[in-house]
Amino acid sequence: MNIKNPKFEISAVKPSQYPNGDIPEIVLVGKSNVGKSSFINTMLNRKSLARTSNTPGKTRQINFYNIDNNFYFVDLPGYGYSKLSKEEQITMGKFTETYLERSNNIKLIILLLDIRHNPTEDDLLMYKYILKTNLPFIIVANKADKIAVTKVNDYIDNLKKYLGISFTILLPFSSERKIYSEEVWNKIEEFLNN
Repeated sequence: MNIKNPKFEISAVKPSQYPNGDIPEIVLVGKSNVGKSSFINTMLNRKSLARTSNTPGKTRQINFYNIDNNFYFVDLPGYGYSKLSKEEQITMGKFTETYLERSNNIKLIILLLDIRHNPTEDDLLMYKYILKTNLPFIIVANKADKIAVTKVNDYIDNLKKYLGISFTILLPFSSERKIYSEEVWNKIEEFLNN
């Protein structure tokens, strides 16, 4: 995909703050240190459009990135960060749920997992929640650069077995190895064009 002018547009915590109009939305969900910001930067070939941090739990609002007025990447707050207070976790959970229930522009949810580890309890909760929404989704297994290229398919198969899935699309990804980006773009374009 040829990206010319991606930009951060707005952060939101309630529907009145969401962007106006009917531009399609590609939603990113995952635990707080799974690399959603790095995913955005890699996919858009930008170094620091989405702010990355070594400290998990930095994204505490819903961030909308406008991609050439064609679609949005919507970065939801990461879950499972234990240093957030219970109150903050509940608040973020509520506005995340409101967004997923109220936005009419969601074309695809991308659940990011860490390819190296079995999904956490929070990952499984999110996965089950996504299934209940009946929204289209794919799973992207990030941090594939941390394992040998020859082992990537084995790790993907392991995740599929763990989640008990055969039909869901599950793709490897890495912000270091750009080889995986094209396949993810192809999937995103399929859903944008539906």
